[in-house]
Amino acid sequence: MLYSLSSYRPLFRNPHLATIAASYWPRRMDERRFPVEAKLFRPETDVQVLIHKQQPQGEARGDVVLVHGLEGSADSPYMRSLAQTLLEAGYATHRMNIRTCGGTEFMCNTFYHAGLTTDLFAYVMDLDRRRRTPAWVVGFSLGGNMALKLAGEMELDAARVLAGVVAVSAPVDLKACALRLAERGNWLYQRHFLKSMRRRLKMRRDVLGDLLRDEGGLPFRSVYEFDDLITGPAFGFDGADHYYRTQSANQYTHRIEVPALVVASQDDPLIAPEVYEPLRGNSNIQLLLTTHGGHCGFLGRGRRNWLDEQIRDWISNGHG
Repeated sequence: MLYSLSSYRPLFRNPHLATIAASYWPRRMDERRFPVEAKLFRPETDVQVLIHKQQPQGEARGDVVLVHGLEGSADSPYMRSLAQTLLEAGYATHRMNIRTCGGTEFMCNTFYHAGLTTDLFAYVMDLDRRRRTPAWVVGFSLGGNMALKLAGEMELDAARVLAGVVAVSAPVDLKACALRLAERGNWLYQRHFLKSMRRRLKMRRDVLGDLLRDEGGLPFRSVYEFDDLITGPAFGFDGADHYYRTQSANQYTHRIEVPALVVASQDDPLIAPEVYEPLRGNSNIQLLLTTHGGHCGFLGRGRRNWLDEQIRDWISNGHG
């Protein structure tokens, strides 16, 4: 189903400019009005993840768990911006740092991967035990893959604990997106991700030493190679292809039984729009596919936080 609340007037029509600008555009977060509670949550015995919780003024209309993208954190601009919009609308927000992100590198003995939904599932279930209001999950990029995969994994059980899920610029076909990232025109993004991933890897040499065969350096030249040499083996996958094939959300979206909104752009430099075609077969999934917007770069002309408003309105209007 194609979903549209209002027309999108992009601030930037160049997809690279839209993508980069959205990463650095100033975002308002009123922490005096909505104080942040930093909470360590333990989904497994030897794993801790950091959650930034905020409550609205007055009784909360619901709880929204936000999940960031590759090498992001709870403080990524899009996370803070959406949290502010949702708080003003009366929703409690939970900005989740994926394991080892947001300064938590030493709080577990593994990395993360794009299909690692166990921590998110544990937190959602913990919320279900504690609250009496509806809950949603909103994921950006890699976090969007997690959100959709989780909903598909839970199937009919999801309706008991989730009112709905939202995915923004989600790489639902991980291999196709990794190969697209390696294209010449995307070298800037690839370099950015690899720099951060190398830094994280160096910090975890004591844990992952057996995987680092080359003591003289870190030989991978692409995210695909990183996943083939590091991520896949670290989680028991037989290389990148096995990891991508089993952890891509498109393997699970046909099983989604709760309302889902997927926001994406046809000019996303990192994700070809064709990867979203399988989603159209599930009537529970509403696809909002814009002409412009880049990758998570939906800054609007006039309505600057257009994306935040779409997500807020979709939740508030009972779609979730």
